[in-house]
Amino acid sequence: MFDSFPEGVSTRLDRPRYHEEYYRALESGIRHLNKLERGQNFKERGFASWEAFAAGQWDTSLSLIEERRDAYVQQVEEAERAGMLQRRLRVVEFPVTPYVQWELHVLRLRVEVGDRIRLLDARTIAGVEKHRPVPEVVILGDVVMFEVRYDDDGNAAGANRFTDRALIEETSAGFDALYEQAEEYGDFFAREIAPLPAPTVTP
Repeated sequence: MFDSFPEGVSTRLDRPRYHEEYYRALESGIRHLNKLERGQNFKERGFASWEAFAAGQWDTSLSLIEERRDAYVQQVEEAERAGMLQRRLRVVEFPVTPYVQWELHVLRLRVEVGDRIRLLDARTIAGVEKHRPVPEVVILGDVVMFEVRYDDDGNAAGANRFTDRALIEETSAGFDALYEQAEEYGDFFAREIAPLPAPTVTP
């Protein structure tokens, strides 16, 4: 699974170029968008909820998530009007990192408004990840695929763009297999995330 991905030929894009090409592909009439998230520690500067989380203000960070509801509803409605199926798969390591604990509260709102999100315990794919983690990738139809890149501090730093149809097909098949194996969001969240105490974050 994902065997050919490390040798795939790609073009490195900075963050503005990545966003430009991502939205161009998104508006090109693709029928599906699949996103696989693997990293466990990122920074989301400019998102008020994340800023509060990073400052150690857990209750405030949770209350601020609701500010994104209208934007998430709009994204879901736009995808439905375009006839595009969106799916997201979030790999979760244990013990859960503070960032992932926060992010899963954000994703809960996305699920509430109609996003299709499943969660996958990293321990269940140890065999798949024997040599390397599964890729942090966004697949837009069979047209283009982006490996999202981050700097050493966890900030978004652009992406690698892949256009080889065979590689996109193979990576999509890997995504489909893991998505089928993954757990429905609500069950996982209720069991593994909801009972957790507020994370300890050093501002």
